[in-house]
Amino acid sequence: MVDSDGSQLGIMPLKQAMELAEQRNLDLVKIAPQAKPPVCKIIDYGKFRFEQSKREKEQRKNQRVVEIKEVRLSLNIDTHDFETKKNHATRFISEGNKVKASIRFRGREMGHPELGQEIMHRFAEAMSEVANVEKPPKLEGRSMLMFLAPKPVK
Repeated sequence: MVDSDGSQLGIMPLKQAMELAEQRNLDLVKIAPQAKPPVCKIIDYGKFRFEQSKREKEQRKNQRVVEIKEVRLSLNIDTHDFETKKNHATRFISEGNKVKASIRFRGREMGHPELGQEIMHRFAEAMSEVANVEKPPKLEGRSMLMFLAPKPVK
């Protein structure tokens, strides 16, 4: 049993604890029900719930949602276009987002998935300073996908 000011009151029967809480016009709340014996505290339950919701809101506010940004490459991409896509992906990574690099195979391009693999490896190598390959390039239907995640900050 813990008092409202945090002092220990010791082990006592439930009836006695309830009477003590009622005398002070406060509530008896189980803080650790799994403990043997269960730990209870005399507090104002409404105030307790309010403070708990405030803490939860604060934690949610400090969380950051990681988005997945997509960069589309093509099988016959030129060097300048490749650099532009790399710069966009670097910006996305620096913002803390993940990047999904994809190549769409059209028509006869399906006969040469190794060329797509080569471009993906080149892209991963170009991004190796700021990102790690989360999922290696994989052919799924008519498109090849690869996921990059920001490198952990040391």
